[in-house]
Amino acid sequence: MSDTAPPIAGSGMQRDYSLTGATGRQAEKNGLAAAEWYHSDVPRKRMKSLMRRRDGPAIRDTILWMALHILFAAGGIYFWGSWIAVPFWLAYGVLYGSACDSRWHECGHGTAFRTRWMNDAVYHIASFQVMRNPINWRWSHARHHTDTLIVGRDPEIAWLHPINLALKALAFIGIYEAWHSLGVLVRNATGRLTPEENSYIPEAEWPKAVFWARVHVAIYSAVVLATLGMVIAGMGWKSAIPVLLVGGPRVYGCWHFVMTGLLQHGGLPEDVIDHRLNSRTLYLNPISRWLYWNMNYHIEHHMFPMVPYHALPALHQEIRHDLPPPNTSLWDGYKEMMGAVMKQRTDPTYAVRKTLPPTAKPYKEHLHQHVPDRTES
Repeated sequence: MSDTAPPIAGSGMQRDYSLTGATGRQAEKNGLAAAEWYHSDVPRKRMKSLMRRRDGPAIRDTILWMALHILFAAGGIYFWGSWIAVPFWLAYGVLYGSACDSRWHECGHGTAFRTRWMNDAVYHIASFQVMRNPINWRWSHARHHTDTLIVGRDPEIAWLHPINLALKALAFIGIYEAWHSLGVLVRNATGRLTPEENSYIPEAEWPKAVFWARVHVAIYSAVVLATLGMVIAGMGWKSAIPVLLVGGPRVYGCWHFVMTGLLQHGGLPEDVIDHRLNSRTLYLNPISRWLYWNMNYHIEHHMFPMVPYHALPALHQEIRHDLPPPNTSLWDGYKEMMGAVMKQRTDPTYAVRKTLPPTAKPYKEHLHQHVPDRTES
C-alpha cells in the first residue's frame, strides 16, 4: 500500500522551519510558495452544489454542542465530591477542549454557516477554548492551506525534524501547549508580535490581534481571581471548578483533537504540491466524526477548502477514484504514521507514499520535482 517517497528536501536531521529564514526564501525561489496544486476533476455543476453553504447543519450541531456543554458541566458540579462527577467532567473536557478545534477550523474558513456573523461568533468562542489568538490563527491557517507542508512557509507543520516523541506524547494532556499558547496571548496582549507573525498577518490586522489577545487574557485573569476568591472563602476543592470550566479543558480534554490532528499530515512528505501525497484521509466512527466535523476527509478538505464540513463525505464519494485508499481506522492510520515517524527519526528523508488506484490520475511529480536544487536550506 505504500513505499518510500522520493527524497525530501533537506537530508540532515535538523531543518529550518522558521518563516523568516533561508529555507523559506529558497522555497519561494524554487516555486514552492503559493504554487499551483493538483486538484481532482469535479464537474462544475456538482462542485457548485458541494460548495453551497447552509446554516441548518451547523446550527443543529452547534446547539447540540452547547447543550452538551451545559448538561455535562451541570452534572460535574451537581455530583461534585463523588466519583460520579468524573465522567461528566471528562465528557465536558472533550466537548470543550477537543471539539473546539474543528469548530475553530471550519468557522475560520467561513464555511460552517451561510450567515457570516454565525461563523464569526462560533469562531471566536472556539478560538478562546483552544487558546488561540483568533486573528493570528486565521492568517496562519490561510498560509497553511496556501503552502501545506512547505518548509519555511507553513507555520502549522506539526511534525518537525528532528522529531521529539516526548513532546508529542505530552501534547495529549496539553500542559506544554496550553502554557505556550498562554504565553503567546500574553505577549500579544502587550502589543508584541514576532517577525514570523508579522510575515503572515497583514499589517492592518495587527491591532485586532492585540485587542483579542487582551480580551482572552482578561477572561483568564477573571477565572484565576474567581478561583483565588473561592480558596480564600474556604471552599476547598470546589475552588477548582472555575478552572475545570474555563481553560482547564484545554489540558484535560484536548486528547481527541491531538489524536486526530497528528494524523492529518504525519509521516507524509514535505515540500510536495499534490495533496494526495502530503495529506491523509481515513475513516472514523460517527462520534469522532461529529467531534472532528469530518476533517478526517483531509485530502478532500485541502483540495477543496471551500466545501463545508457537512458535504465532505459526499465530496469523498465524488473523487475517491482519484485518491489513495483511505486508512480504514484510527488504528490503521496510527500504524502507518508511527511506522514512518520511527524511521524518520534516523532517516528524515523517509515518508509514506500512498499507492493510487488504477482509476486515479498519476501523481503530478513535475509540480514539485522540476524546481532546482531543492536540498538547499
